[in-house]
Amino acid sequence: MKRKHQLISDTFQAKKRQLVLGSEPLKQEGPEEVESALQFLASLFPRKLFEDLLPPLILRHQIYSLVKDRTTVDRHLSQLKDEGRIRMFQHGFDADTFVVAFTDNYKSKVLEFTSGKDFDRTVRKFLDSVLSSCPDISFDKRRMLREFGFSDAEITQLVNAGVLTVRDAGSWWLAVPGAGRFVKCFIKGRKAVLSMIQKAKYKEVLLSDLQNRRAPSAVKLGLPYHIHDLIGAQLVDCVPTTSGTLLRLADD
Repeated sequence: MKRKHQLISDTFQAKKRQLVLGSEPLKQEGPEEVESALQFLASLFPRKLFEDLLPPLILRHQIYSLVKDRTTVDRHLSQLKDEGRIRMFQHGFDADTFVVAFTDNYKSKVLEFTSGKDFDRTVRKFLDSVLSSCPDISFDKRRMLREFGFSDAEITQLVNAGVLTVRDAGSWWLAVPGAGRFVKCFIKGRKAVLSMIQKAKYKEVLLSDLQNRRAPSAVKLGLPYHIHDLIGAQLVDCVPTTSGTLLRLADD
């Protein structure tokens, strides 16, 4: 069932972030709105939590909480990926859940992570040859060996560096080194915020009340980050009321 909701940000400027739900769709939804949503969500990512070792990581479905037209989102993300402006990753979530990062941020953090290590030269070769020319999110052994000119030993180095993770026998996902910490924080935080709504009367809570609550210790990524996740993933329904937007736990 199609969810009837639209979440827009009150502002994309560097002010206090508030989520505002509108009853009417945006008059225009296009590439500019998608890119503004990406920038806004990136600003919510808590870099200090990870000692600034990770690029800002965004879940694709979080963008759906800001731009109602999912086809517009998917189409423009595909264009940005093909242009090399963003990279997409599949970090152990379900098949339809993808992580998005800006390419420049990704490359700079990878280089910082691998600097001075044994696999630094191989990683630089990968970034310069593969990442700069191929927008794919996974690579098989045949392409790595024949098309990109990597040896088995070099592929092993890329895996050790965290730039590639095993997808299945003979293929690898593109990966963010050190992203395992993010995944753990994300899963724990999502469960904690869902629990807050689950425990509320009628399993629903006003968006404004949820925003103003003190986040449990498990919510390390911040309540705003997770609110966009829950709405974009359709784990909650957004219900307009006279008191403001109500977040109601979605039916299973």
